Amino acid sequence: MFTGIIETLGTVASILDHHGSRRVRYAASFAAELAVDDSVSVNGVCQTVVACDASGFETVIVEETLRKTAFGELNTGDAVNLERSLRLGDRLDGHLVQGHVDTVGRIEAVEAEGTNWLVTVSFPEDWAGHIVGRGSIALDGISLTVARLERTRFTVAIIPYTWTHTNLGGKRVGEGVNLEFDLLGKYLLRRLELQKP
Repeated sequence: MFTGIIETLGTVASILDHHGSRRVRYAASFAAELAVDDSVSVNGVCQTVVACDASGFETVIVEETLRKTAFGELNTGDAVNLERSLRLGDRLDGHLVQGHVDTVGRIEAVEAEGTNWLVTVSFPEDWAGHIVGRGSIALDGISLTVARLERTRFTVAIIPYTWTHTNLGGKRVGEGVNLEFDLLGKYLLRRLELQKP
């Protein structure tokens, strides 16, 4: 479980394709504090550490994760959002984020507005019922609030701190982003589905 408050930016150091999966090494400032089997959110995807040392850590991205996330678009040198898992008793400054990506969105527009930025993201219509205006959403693991909502697009307002301390500042129109919708909303929708005659 995560909060969507990004701890640090890491960098993709290497990618090794292996029988349909990928073993990826990330350079990360907190790598020396990790252990094998720890969970780390990488761009909003919960990953298990399979190797680590003082300068970085490695995870294996399996085929299912490559199909359902934007990880297939990762390249060596890319910046990634990193967050270690939440511990009981920690403050919850964002919202509850599982690191289980629901779908991939596409950046449609990036617009500077005064001191902040507006980022508009399109998403598959099948997920339209999972998002509400002023609701929480995780975009590449970042806990954000939906500022504007259309049928298959939403806009989030990004403050300068988030712009410079996450990978959003380097994102371009057309790029894929991992989307995780609010956990409580997903449970509610599932309950309503089961009550249908």
